[in-house]
This record gives sequence, structure tokens and C-alpha cells, in this order.
Amino acid sequence: MRNHMLRNSVFAAALVGAFAAVPLNQALAQYATPQTQESTDNQTVPDKAADAWITAKVKSELATAKNVKASDIDVDTSDSMVTLSGMVSTSSEKTRAVNLAKAVKGVKSVDASNLRVSGMDTDHPMPKTDHPMSDMPARSASAGH
Repeated sequence: MRNHMLRNSVFAAALVGAFAAVPLNQALAQYATPQTQESTDNQTVPDKAADAWITAKVKSELATAKNVKASDIDVDTSDSMVTLSGMVSTSSEKTRAVNLAKAVKGVKSVDASNLRVSGMDTDHPMPKTDHPMSDMPARSASAGH
């Protein structure tokens, strides 16, 4: 019986020692690694949160704006720089989208080079012609005969 109690005491002490070592190892590992929580693209967690907030705010501004079809505009933010891409109907819609994005707090710059004006730009219509070749010089009836 005495042997049994001694074995249980040794076993209990070993368990206590093992479980005590785990938190100690975690504490030591915590101080051995950097605390910046940086990702592979060198952007910290707080920066990513700020970019996500900017993206959400720009999308919200576009969605509530008149004369802007927000569903056709993609918004991406990296390092507080907003990129707009997609299609808009007119050049004034593109300008309005850029201005709305620039007005959001925290935005450093806006790149709209991939935001295309689709089809006929009703702000700057092309002159209409009656015939597709109407700008060609007229041939005289006597030429070549």
C-alpha cells in the first residue's frame, strides 16, 4: 500500500511539473518572436483594418450617391490608396466616383485608371453622321470614265 501511495505521489508530481512547463514555454516563446503581427505583404493588422474601413466607406458613399451606379464599380484599398475599377456610363459619373472616394477620411490617393466609360459617353457625344462613310471625299461622276 505504501508503495502504491508513493507511486501515485510521484505520478502526480510529474503531471504537475509537465503542466507547469507548458505555460512557461508559451511565455518564453512570446518574448522570442516579434510582436508586430505583420503579414507577408508587410501590412500590419491595424493597417489592414483601416483599409477595410476605407473600402467599406467608399462603397457606402458610392451606393448612396446620385448619378453613380455603384454596383458596376469595384473598390480595393491598399495602404490607404483606393483603386476603382469597372464600368461607368459617363465621364461625369467617373469623375463623381473619384471625388467621392477622395473625400473619404484616410484616403491618400485614388487610382481610377481601370474605371472605364462604357459605350456612348452622353456627356461628350460623338457627332452623328447620316452615312458611315460620309467623311470620305465625294467621287466625281467623270472620274475614271
